[in-house]
Amino acid sequence: MIIKNIEDKIRLATIIAIGSLITSVTIVAITSFYAYRLVGASQRNIYILDNNVPIFAKQTDMQINRPAEYRAHVDVFHSLFFSLTPDDKYMEYQMKKAMYLVDESGMQQYNDLKEKGFFNSILSSSSVLTLQTDSIVLDIPKHYFRYYGRLKIDRRSSTVIRSLITEGYLKDIPRSDNNPHGVLITNWKTLENKDLEDVEKNTF
Repeated sequence: MIIKNIEDKIRLATIIAIGSLITSVTIVAITSFYAYRLVGASQRNIYILDNNVPIFAKQTDMQINRPAEYRAHVDVFHSLFFSLTPDDKYMEYQMKKAMYLVDESGMQQYNDLKEKGFFNSILSSSSVLTLQTDSIVLDIPKHYFRYYGRLKIDRRSSTVIRSLITEGYLKDIPRSDNNPHGVLITNWKTLENKDLEDVEKNTF
């Protein structure tokens, strides 16, 4: 009878020990999980100094606004590349800024246009080029975009409206002063650049 009681006590003690161990492991796992989430949330919190006074600010998840940043990046690049005035220094400045936003495919298109006399024709005809964005279509999983816009070329003798369609891919890179969105346009090519309207001006 005594032996049986001892075996029951040992069994009970074993069950209690195992139960305590499982409970402890569960508590540690739950605590670690919530601690990890708390640390992750705290890392999104940043402070901005205003006259040496820390002001709390909340950092949002980068991926939440990424599609909007992609569109803004594509729009800025095309505006820099195609909105030009008959000023060689200004065009050089625009192209320099644009090349920070695109890979070698942008320089290739620039060189092609230069060889064809595109920029010289802007200077000789005193043309002012203004690009208006119609839409930017994104395929986020493929990091692909297609740009639709209208290019207005205002010359002394006429005003030309062109349809501009380009495509390319988007690569995430570290942000910098020259590339604040942290995006690089790759494999950029022009699909369409054709005249829609050509209205002569009254020279009288």
